[in-house]
Amino acid sequence: MADAAQATQEKQQRPIVPYLILPEKPQEKPYLVGSRCKVCDARYVGVRNMCSRCSAVDQMEEIRLSDQGEVYIWTIVHQSAPGIPVPYVAAIVDLPEGVSVRANIEGIEPKPENVKFGMKVQMYVEKVREDLEGNDIIAYKFKTVEAV
Repeated sequence: MADAAQATQEKQQRPIVPYLILPEKPQEKPYLVGSRCKVCDARYVGVRNMCSRCSAVDQMEEIRLSDQGEVYIWTIVHQSAPGIPVPYVAAIVDLPEGVSVRANIEGIEPKPENVKFGMKVQMYVEKVREDLEGNDIIAYKFKTVEAV
């Protein structure tokens, strides 16, 4: 009986991390969410209720993070977990709000001459797998601004 109820459930999209927001309205773009301390202006990726810079409690507000940034540091991964195609470019991307996120850089051939420090990148989302219930798992990635 539970299987029949589960089979009739509508397939959903689920973010791979809690700080990736997938709006319900199709015309709205997915985005990353962060927190800003109202006391000292420190900023963080994800939702927090305490500032680790000034220790203020319940003084955090949610902020929408930019979908464009710059590559701070990068590497080319040649060996990964089973089922993950290699090579790929893994990077830390600095966002204008003063926070950084770890992400893969897509749309370029993973060769050292193709990746540059400070390279401008644009966030996008895509399905990376399905969960056990058949829901789409959505991840954020970045492409070079030229590749967008």
